[in-house]
Amino acid sequence: MQAVRLTEWGREPALAELERPVPRGTEVLVRVEAAGLCQSDVHVIDAAEGALPYRPPFTLGHEVAGHVAALGPDAEGTAAGERVVVYGPWGCGNCTRCAAGRDNYCDRRGDLGWHGVGLGRDGGMADHLLVPSARHLVPIGDLPATQAAPLSDAGLTSYHALAGVRHALGEGTVALVIGVGGLGHLAVQMVRATTPSRVLAVDIREEAVDLALRSGAHLGVPMGADTAKVLRAETGGVGVDAVLDFVGNEATFALAVSLLRPGGELAVVGSGGGRLTVRKPGFLPAGFRLSLPFWGTRPELAEVIALARAGSLHVETEQFPLSAAPEAFGRLRQGRVRGRAVLLPDSRVPPALRADGR
Repeated sequence: MQAVRLTEWGREPALAELERPVPRGTEVLVRVEAAGLCQSDVHVIDAAEGALPYRPPFTLGHEVAGHVAALGPDAEGTAAGERVVVYGPWGCGNCTRCAAGRDNYCDRRGDLGWHGVGLGRDGGMADHLLVPSARHLVPIGDLPATQAAPLSDAGLTSYHALAGVRHALGEGTVALVIGVGGLGHLAVQMVRATTPSRVLAVDIREEAVDLALRSGAHLGVPMGADTAKVLRAETGGVGVDAVLDFVGNEATFALAVSLLRPGGELAVVGSGGGRLTVRKPGFLPAGFRLSLPFWGTRPELAEVIALARAGSLHVETEQFPLSAAPEAFGRLRQGRVRGRAVLLPDSRVPPALRADGR
């Protein structure tokens, strides 16, 4: 089978031919229908040796959807042919958090040497993926794989971040989404679908502001010197009740803090390298609360899939053949992907996406 592999630190990933794995014990073999690309993949590729606990080589890809192709003799909880999305943050499987489907906060996460599928363990940028247990699979029914795959991270991470601040988003409230890319455009839809809050959105790119408006934002503005003033005016001078920051740099932290009402909530999802100084007394709003959500839980992934199947979520995607992964990574690095980039195994690529047109 084909797979996009990170073979060593400091080298670009490459397409390789591998033997198709055979499931043993509780393992499940999934035939991949679609695999999403994420900025986290770029962070992994660009990481210096020793910066992450992973040991190359391994196959990339942590947003994966497909169908069950084969089961190990001890596998339970699924059946051959079932269409599934893969819950990505694999933990130890034994602690109380993993038992509750909260592998994203596994008690042994720092000792495992991986963070999940495609993040230290072989991932889904391949024709097939070997999953340790069916507990990592969530049924998707007839939801297209190109929609389901990005929901396993872009959707789940956004949903988990929103879950932590949703209590602050009742009637008459305002939410601000900063960064309207693969995650942010889904966050806008989720706030609209699950709260009565008014949604404002900010991005440095005009096309991302347009995407925010298409996704249901009540107002979208480009990042600029007067952004805080414009947005505060939109709240009647009061400020916003919660901020979901999908960038996480110094500028977005400053914007968030300047706009939050007393008792406001800031969820930082983006890894933009920003720093926020906590000082009391200081400049932070009274009652300010900060959360640093990581990925999400398996039950939450099932809720995200249910929202998508009900028509409340739509992922804007650009699709590429698996063999065109280098081009897709290049577009992602340049910020030229609309929404989420998705790779399709070459055998499943529609004629319109094939270079030869066949």
